[in-house]
Amino acid sequence: MTAISSAMAFEWVKIRTVRATVWCLVSYFLATVAVAVLTGSYLRGSAQDAEALKSFDPVAAGFSGLRLGLIALVVFGVLVVTQEYASGTIRTSLAAVPRRGVFYGAKILTGAATALVVSTLVVTVGFLATQLVMGDARNVSVLDDGVPRCLVGAVLYTTLLCVFAMGLASVLRSSALTMGILVPLFFMISTILNSIPGVRDVAQFLPDVAGGLILYRDQPDDTVLNAWTGLGVLAAWAAAAVTAGYLVTRRRDA
Repeated sequence: MTAISSAMAFEWVKIRTVRATVWCLVSYFLATVAVAVLTGSYLRGSAQDAEALKSFDPVAAGFSGLRLGLIALVVFGVLVVTQEYASGTIRTSLAAVPRRGVFYGAKILTGAATALVVSTLVVTVGFLATQLVMGDARNVSVLDDGVPRCLVGAVLYTTLLCVFAMGLASVLRSSALTMGILVPLFFMISTILNSIPGVRDVAQFLPDVAGGLILYRDQPDDTVLNAWTGLGVLAAWAAAAVTAGYLVTRRRDA
C-alpha cells in the first residue's frame, strides 16, 4: 500500500505541474459551464408549444454543456499517459517506480480520481447553471424525481470515459493517434451511427452512447439498454481498455 500511495503522490505531482493537463481541466470546467449557460438562456427565450413541452427533458438539458467539455477531459486522460512517452521522461519515471504494475495502477488511479473530483464540480455547476438560467417555467430541483440519479450517473459517466481514454492511450502510446480515434468517435461518428436505422442496434453499445443514457431522466424507447445497464457497458469498455493497457505496459519496452 505504501508503494502505490507513494507512486500516486508522484503521479499527482506530474499532473498538477504540467501546464497542458491543468489547462485541460480548466477548459473542461469553462467550456461546460459556458455552454450550459448559453443553453439555459436559449431555452428560457424560446417558445415551445404544449406538446413539445411534454417531451422536453429539463434534466438532460442540464447536461448540455458536457458534450463540448468532455473533449477537454478526454484530452486530459490521454495526456496523463502519453506526455511521458512524448517527452522521453518515461524512463525516468520507471526508474523511480520500477514495478510496472504499481506504476501503471498509480497512473490510472490518480487520473481517475482527478477526473472524478473535477467532474463532480463541473457536472454540478453546469447542471445548476442551466436550471437557474432556464427559469422557473422549465427547470427542476436537484431533489426532484430522477435528478440525483442523473447527477451521480453523469459524474460516473465522465470519469469512466476519461479512464477509457487513459487505457487506450496506454496501448497506443501516442497523443495524436489516440485523440485522432477518440475525439471523432465520441463527438461525431457515434452520433451519426446512432441515428442510422439498423446500425443503431449495434451503435448503442459504443462506450459514449451506452453510458450517455444515464444523462436522461426519461429513457429512450428505441434501445435495449437503460441508464444503469448502459453505464455498465461503458464500465466494461473502460475495464477492457485498462486491462489492455496494463498488458502492454508490462510487456513492451519503454
